[in-house]
Amino acid sequence: QVQLVESGGGSVQAGGSLRLSCAASGRTFSSSGMGWFRQAPGKERDIVAAINWSGGTTYYADSVKGRFTISRDNAKNSVYLQMNSLKPEDTAVYYCAGSAYSPAFTQSSRYGYWGQGTQVTVSS
Repeated sequence: QVQLVESGGGSVQAGGSLRLSCAASGRTFSSSGMGWFRQAPGKERDIVAAINWSGGTTYYADSVKGRFTISRDNAKNSVYLQMNSLKPEDTAVYYCAGSAYSPAFTQSSRYGYWGQGTQVTVSS
């Protein structure tokens, strides 16, 4: 069983930065692929970024490439999302997700563990 707790959300002006953190409990974190998803009001939950078990493979949605960076620290059972040059369209609830498998999956159906979400609001 893996439990995920996100932190670091908040309100920021366009062009600003935020760093989301996801703390995981459970002995399998270091072998788990992890992802960040987001869901805006009235929209589906979409992949933002994903990282494989070692951190050697990452994936980014086109809308965040060059602005967001996903990373992990297996010694701290944590995964991070550094968000720079934020835009109003980045406003959403951001969710951390963990998989029972090692790859950096992009489909939400491949993740069995989810955090409670953290709100990110970017004002223009």
